[in-house]
Amino acid sequence: MTHFANLDDARDYFSRDRFATENGIVLDALDADRAVTSMTIADRHRNAAGGVMGGAIFTLADFAFAALTNGRGRLTVAQQVSINYLAAPKGTRLVATARYRKDGRTSCVVDVDVADDTGRDVAQFVGLGFKMDSPRP
Repeated sequence: MTHFANLDDARDYFSRDRFATENGIVLDALDADRAVTSMTIADRHRNAAGGVMGGAIFTLADFAFAALTNGRGRLTVAQQVSINYLAAPKGTRLVATARYRKDGRTSCVVDVDVADDTGRDVAQFVGLGFKMDSPRP
């Protein structure tokens, strides 16, 4: 279970993540084991060649990582992350699903899979989180 009373409380807290929210990323689901974020692909997400910018895909995955790791009431920050871009999206929407690979006392490892709405695997993100001593604000 998360430390948020419900999904609306989590959405309210993460609405302060301005870069993600101003780029159209939303929190779709959050529980103790999984976070799901998504965005509808818009012109603002495109690079000069017309593809979806890698940074937009990264931000979507990073937001899912943040929602999952901060959902338990303890401030967690990314210590190291990597992303593998697997394929260009073909659909109109991207979905990132974050799950714990390891959830330890002071650190965690989170796998985030990004796919488009056609089911195409777009990216694989792995994040190492460091759990701060202070509770999440």
